[in-house]
Amino acid sequence: MKNRPRSPVDRNLAVALSLTACVVLLPVSGGAEEKLDPIVAAYREFATEQTGDAALGKRVFEDEKVGCNRCHTIGNDERRAGPDLVGIADKYDRSQLIEAVLQPSKAILAGYGTSVVVTSAGAVHSGIVKRRSSSTVHLFVADGKIKEIPTTQIVEEKSSSLSLMPAELHRAISPEEFTNVIRYLEDLRDPNAYRLASVGAPRYVSLVEKPIQFESLHDWVRFRHPVWFTPVPSMDNSFVVVENDPAKIWLFQKTEKSVRRSIFLDLRKETHTGDHKGFMGFAFHPNFPQDRRYYLNHHVLDSEGFSMQTVERLVAPDLRRDAGVASRKLMRYHQETPVHTGGMACFGPDGYLYLGTGDGGPQTDPDGRAQSLTTLSGKILRIDVDQRTSEPYAIPPTNPHYGNKDPNVRQEIYASGFRQAWRFSFDPVTQDLWVGDVGQNQFEEITLVRRGENHGWNVYEGFVRFSDWYRDKGAVYVPPIVALGRKHGASITGGYVYRGSRNKSYEGVYIFGDFESKRVWGLTQKNRKLTKIRQLGTAPDRIASFNVDNDGELYMCGYDTGQIYRLVLDESAFE
Repeated sequence: MKNRPRSPVDRNLAVALSLTACVVLLPVSGGAEEKLDPIVAAYREFATEQTGDAALGKRVFEDEKVGCNRCHTIGNDERRAGPDLVGIADKYDRSQLIEAVLQPSKAILAGYGTSVVVTSAGAVHSGIVKRRSSSTVHLFVADGKIKEIPTTQIVEEKSSSLSLMPAELHRAISPEEFTNVIRYLEDLRDPNAYRLASVGAPRYVSLVEKPIQFESLHDWVRFRHPVWFTPVPSMDNSFVVVENDPAKIWLFQKTEKSVRRSIFLDLRKETHTGDHKGFMGFAFHPNFPQDRRYYLNHHVLDSEGFSMQTVERLVAPDLRRDAGVASRKLMRYHQETPVHTGGMACFGPDGYLYLGTGDGGPQTDPDGRAQSLTTLSGKILRIDVDQRTSEPYAIPPTNPHYGNKDPNVRQEIYASGFRQAWRFSFDPVTQDLWVGDVGQNQFEEITLVRRGENHGWNVYEGFVRFSDWYRDKGAVYVPPIVALGRKHGASITGGYVYRGSRNKSYEGVYIFGDFESKRVWGLTQKNRKLTKIRQLGTAPDRIASFNVDNDGELYMCGYDTGQIYRLVLDESAFE
């Protein structure tokens, strides 16, 4: 590539750039401006104005000098550092594909964040953690190879805000070649995504006539990557806001005259933070404030490796802050990779604590953890925090595997077969458990979950067979209510069944959204079959979580802007 003759397009570009004496400035949120390399701007403009040739783009993609296929595959299960790109065009439009290549660190896909490992010999390795054991960390590094590093040699490990994909990749090719690659990526749609399409896998979702609105609860207060928001029981106009990174929790109080916040808990010394790491879940005890306990899910990285940990803590008597008593550790589930960690914690109507765990990675769950009853990964768990046994909790006798004589079966399991049960909730009227399960290549799932069920991953993704690696001929795999393809969204955020009083047309409608596309949908079901689904609108920010206040009205956490929004349903209608 370095000795390739320069085309007229190259020469024109060089002339244009030589005339660009200043750095391009683009507006960003909040009225600020960000500096942009003029070459990036020129490539973006060229690829926007020209169509490109997909066949020529495929040649560039497969060229060893460019190296795209060292990190990416197209529709096979071979493990690489980057995601498989089949169906990438169902997920991103042309402008998004252009930005993903030109500025790869601007929005790193969850699960593909880079880790930096420093050894006792002074070597520094950057890559994506694909496997971790008590003795070795396996890193996918930039050349597409796996670097095995003994844990005894690791003196520091931290997350990086930089993507493993080179930021200057476009400089190795001409604007024409770059445009051809974008055109090739535009053709990478999954032809099988809807081959088993049914009412539960809609190809199109219509928008309601009057979309819902999003009202910020605060103008000047900003939170850092909020992932949870919940009212404080018995305290009017008071809420808890949980920040992912840094690992902080705030008491947020809003009245008609004022907005105030104060620190509720700072647990940075106990929590491993970084790209999508830190605090993940929060739940008050169901008898709060008479019982001042609350529960947290957060990440830990120490001599035992990377883990998700569930702890019990105590609120101070004035209910305005944590009491400062040490955490009581309830559960710790080791993970070999820092992806698909789950994170949800909530109490069910039965008074038990439900916990959502991811399959733990790597991508595609090649070790079948979600299907195994001997591991806590890829499950919904249920424990009794008011009782203690040999563990700091008890197993409810109604758990499906309670009393199992096989000592390897984890009796904490309530349901299995989940990839990343990020957010779930109970309908206060029907007591149904609704789960949003983040998909792999094709579908994002919303499902109703009941005791002892297997929801399919990684044998199924949505309604479609994914693999036979861990298929059990005698197993019953429960399908979701709806499976939304990549054209709709890429990272589902489970929501709530609306039981508020401001809009009766939404009564009983399950409202949920997508972290990446920011779309918000509502659906209804009968006998666990989809009856209606509508897009309700598009949120102003990526949706980390939904929650409800004491009146049943809906809110969402804006992950990037750090704002909490109320969903205004008043002028909309679901019918």
